[in-house]
Amino acid sequence: MNTKDDSLKNNPLKETPQSPEEVSFRDRIATVDASGKRKWIFAQKPKGRFCNVRTLVSYGFFILFFTMPFIHIDGRPFFLFNVTQAKFILFGKVFWPQDFFIFGLTMITFIVFIILFTAAFGRLFCGWVCPQTIFMEMFFRKLEYFIEGDAAKQKQLSAGPWDTNKIVRKVIKHFVFFLMSFVIANFFLSYIIGVKELWKIITEPVAQHIPGLMALTIFSAVFYGVYAYFREQACTVVCPYGRLQSVLLDKNSMLVAYDYKRGEPRGKFDKRVDRTIGDCIDCYQCVRVCPTGIDIRNGTQLECVGCTACIDACDDVMVKIQKPKGLVRYASENGIANGEKLHYTTRMKMYTVLLGILLSILSFLLFTRKDVDATIMRTPGQLFQERGTDSISNLYNIKVANKTVKEVPLQLRLENAEGSIEIIGSHHIITVQKEGQGAGSFFIILPTKSLQKRKSTISVGIYQGDKKIDVLTTSFLGPVNQ
Repeated sequence: MNTKDDSLKNNPLKETPQSPEEVSFRDRIATVDASGKRKWIFAQKPKGRFCNVRTLVSYGFFILFFTMPFIHIDGRPFFLFNVTQAKFILFGKVFWPQDFFIFGLTMITFIVFIILFTAAFGRLFCGWVCPQTIFMEMFFRKLEYFIEGDAAKQKQLSAGPWDTNKIVRKVIKHFVFFLMSFVIANFFLSYIIGVKELWKIITEPVAQHIPGLMALTIFSAVFYGVYAYFREQACTVVCPYGRLQSVLLDKNSMLVAYDYKRGEPRGKFDKRVDRTIGDCIDCYQCVRVCPTGIDIRNGTQLECVGCTACIDACDDVMVKIQKPKGLVRYASENGIANGEKLHYTTRMKMYTVLLGILLSILSFLLFTRKDVDATIMRTPGQLFQERGTDSISNLYNIKVANKTVKEVPLQLRLENAEGSIEIIGSHHIITVQKEGQGAGSFFIILPTKSLQKRKSTISVGIYQGDKKIDVLTTSFLGPVNQ
């Protein structure tokens, strides 16, 4: 705990020693007591400048979340993550399993971004744009305030008998929570299968969409369970991000911090007494508004999601007692201890350079990515075949992925050898449906006199009309004694 024990000696408002409960806060998370039982959090409704800005940010998030499934580019969804069909669409561009290396690089870039962002800004993401935090604090928590009242009324209702008032409010609350969870689940599923497929599940007979209905039910139950019961435990127990802070943060990282130099030693406020102690009046307002139940004055803790509710609460108290704002504020550990301003450290610069390199590589791969991707392999187990007395043929298989929204007819031509290509059963054309995959078989026929060795390397051009879209190399087997 960031306090100075000897600073209490001259405290005119003598404080009592801290209890074991107060000094053992790191032995367990704030929402679990010593016996391991869940401590339900009745967080007070926050208000203040940061709360107002976070509310505006949440409005932007909700607009994006609920409108993006309806945005289409060239007939494709703007975003789609269809895991079942291994089909992913980002910014209107479709990605297939052949593009998995791009996803791998994207994940590496994302991890480096998390490291850089956390090293510089702490858990700013968690408090401001994490979907779990936004839905919990800016949507479901506000519904709870509207139905059950503020924190004091909620606590009183929870402790009271199951009379008509309590039953009615609880039933309404959980009905609304499940209804909203069902709505969110529908939109969440639309990011996986697309809004058009979701509409079929909604409008067509249930018997035709049993798997989709089951997925919708499971998602609804999960969201309801998280926001009605699990709540902040998702951040403190399940999400690993809080535990990663210990290795990602340093003393220059920005975080929500209590200025113990200014605030200690604490003492109850009494305007009749000449206050020579710290500015913290031990009002516990920062604790009462915290959605994870921690005391920010104990320092950085894994439960803190950086929601800034404690900053607004403390600033409000400081105004009332005519003290400067910022007793709890965005700062770094060095900023509190040594008065240093937030600055861009060498470590952050190195992470930025690395992130820039990865983003450049990723951008290059995305811009040079082919709309039609093909692979050619000689048919396994097949030797060469003699064609009359002067030609040799090999049998090949071709697989083509069409990543466009148009049907693509393809022709194959030899690029560096005399001879011909004979496509089996398709009149010299391989047609691949839009956003589909096609396959075919073909012979490459070369004159015997052109084969100088057992295995030759040849190039096959893939053409769409007169436009060459790719060139692939493969091997051609001939007789041993050439």
